Amino acid sequence: MILLHGWPYDIHSFVDVAPRLASAGYRVIVPYLRGYGTTRFLSSDMARNGQQSVVAVDIIALMDALKIQQAIFGAFDWGARTANIIAALWPERCKALVSVSGYLIGSQAGNQAPLPPKAEFAWWYQFYFATERGKLGYEANRHDFAKLIWQLASPKWNFDDATFERSAAAFQNPDHVAVVIHNYRWRLGLADGEPQYDALEKRLAAAPVIAVPTITLEGDANGAPHPEPQAYAKKFSGKYAHRTISGGIGHNLPQEAPKAFADAVIEVASY
Repeated sequence: MILLHGWPYDIHSFVDVAPRLASAGYRVIVPYLRGYGTTRFLSSDMARNGQQSVVAVDIIALMDALKIQQAIFGAFDWGARTANIIAALWPERCKALVSVSGYLIGSQAGNQAPLPPKAEFAWWYQFYFATERGKLGYEANRHDFAKLIWQLASPKWNFDDATFERSAAAFQNPDHVAVVIHNYRWRLGLADGEPQYDALEKRLAAAPVIAVPTITLEGDANGAPHPEPQAYAKKFSGKYAHRTISGGIGHNLPQEAPKAFADAVIEVASY
C-alpha cells in the first residue's frame, strides 16, 4: 500500500494509519512528495516543478525502483490528486484507491473559469502565491503559514504543538517553497510546466474516468476548498462507495480519523 500526503502536511498524516495497515498484514510505504522532508533533486539545474502530472510520475518511478508492479493507494489533498492521476493514466499500477475529497484531477484551462465569490475566497492562498510578495511571504513565514492552514482546514481538530512541529520539519526542505509556488502558479496558468509532461497533461485535461475500485471519504468539518461528493461520483466507473466521516473531522482526515481511513483502505483492498 502507498499512502500519499498533501500540502502543507507530511508523512506523519499517516502515523496512526500505517501501523493499523501493517498489523493487518500489508506492506505500507509512505513517501515524502517532492519538496518535502528528505527529498532532493538530482541536479541544481532541474526545474523545481510542482505541476500535477510530475508528482504522479515521481510515484511511478518510486514503484519501479522498488519493483512494485501494483499497489493500493490511500491519499488526501496533493496526494489524492496524485493517486487519482495514477489510477486514471496507469490503472494497471493501481489495484484500488481511497481518495479523500474524491476526484481532484484538474487542468490549467479548467482553472481559468471563475468561481462564486465565497468559493474564490477559500482559495486566498493560491492568489497570494501568484504574487512575488506571496512567494517571499511563504519563504519567510512557512512555519506559521502552514499552521494557519492546518487551523483553517481542520477547525475542530485540536492538534498540539508537538504534532504540528513534527510535520513542520518537512517544510524546511530547500526546494519546498519553489515546488509549492510553482504548483499553485501552474494551476492558474501563471507558470509553465515542462514540455515532456504536455502529453500527460493533455490527457488529464479531458478529466478521465477512474475505473479502479474506489472509496472516497470526506470529513464533516473540512474547512479547505473541496468538491461536493455528488459532483464527482460519476467520475468513478468501477465499484464505488462514498463515506462522510463525522465527529468534527477536517481536511487532514487520515491523521484526524485514522481508524476510519485505515478501515476504508482495508475494505477497498477486498473489492
